Amino acid sequence: MNRYEVTIECMTPCGGSKYARREILEIEAESPLAYVEQNRQYPILEILEEGNGEVTILTGNAVGYKTRYYFSL
Repeated sequence: MNRYEVTIECMTPCGGSKYARREILEIEAESPLAYVEQNRQYPILEILEEGNGEVTILTGNAVGYKTRYYFSL
């Protein structure tokens, strides 16, 4: 298990990221993808991996509700 700090942004179609609800958690997980698979509401749309070990995963639906997960070690 790895320890991550994850910032979760929940966005609505009307407010977008400007009015997103944010929370920061410290978690232990096999990988960022495994954590999102267990906790997501919507299908995964995009996965971005940075060279420094940071991972961003975006989930969402066709109506415009999105959740963005930022993982850092």
